[in-house]
Amino acid sequence: MSEVIVSVVGTAQDAGLPHPNCFCKNCTEAMRNPSFRRLASSLAIVLPNEKRWHLIDATPDLKEQMARLQKRYDMQGKLMDSIFLTHAHLGHYPGLLFLGREAIGAKGIPVMAGTKMKQLLEEQAPWSQLTKLENIDVQEIVDGQTVSVSPLVTVKPIDVPHRNEFSETFAFWIEGPNKKVLYVPDIDRWEQWEHDIYTLCQEADICLLDGTFHSPADLETIGRDYREIPHPVMTETMERLQDLINDTEIYFVHLNHSNPAIDLDSPIKQQIEEKGFHIAEEEMELRL
Repeated sequence: MSEVIVSVVGTAQDAGLPHPNCFCKNCTEAMRNPSFRRLASSLAIVLPNEKRWHLIDATPDLKEQMARLQKRYDMQGKLMDSIFLTHAHLGHYPGLLFLGREAIGAKGIPVMAGTKMKQLLEEQAPWSQLTKLENIDVQEIVDGQTVSVSPLVTVKPIDVPHRNEFSETFAFWIEGPNKKVLYVPDIDRWEQWEHDIYTLCQEADICLLDGTFHSPADLETIGRDYREIPHPVMTETMERLQDLINDTEIYFVHLNHSNPAIDLDSPIKQQIEEKGFHIAEEEMELRL
């Protein structure tokens, strides 16, 4: 049977690490030490035996992420077979521009997007040029509609409450021949969701969940108000899901540059791992 891999190609909150105009401890270390850098959160579904791959989110770091993945799986020059978009925030769709005439000049890359996101890409500049020149082919997906990307893999979007100024927001189920992954990089609050996160995680073999902030204290050091940037904090998520760690692998992604969990000298990461949870790392492979 062909191999199916979910490859983690980015783990940071939208602006990455180092963050622009920031010289906090984490950002300063990332400037000094390239191995400490983190790229914006994104996944790839890789079918290495078939030399095919599908991307979830086209981040501002797409150029580097794509090159790393193509080299890792010996697919130099092979573009993605499709792109699934979660929503219209900075870290999740600007990379589409690299498919345009000023860069790759791609031909008809299927882009799977919600109704509002599809309208944005087709009607608003500069995205509309991508559709006009047929660099991308935007295809509408809806909540709960399963999309088959191969005979072995399906992807299903789930509506998520998350500051939908320009588009809806999706989480995704990714189901392979043996395992099922739940990917929720962005959500405002677990209690605002019509789905119970505990029940969903029970159904999953592997979860990659919004880990933007470890606690509200993360933003105090950089002068931002946590209430203005709603995300569930990792401490709360761990409390909710603690009973599941023996049955479900749970990773945190979409890590803000202020999050102490990414500081190698901080005890926070060790505490998270002692509770049975994990911090997602780039180039990590999840075999389905």
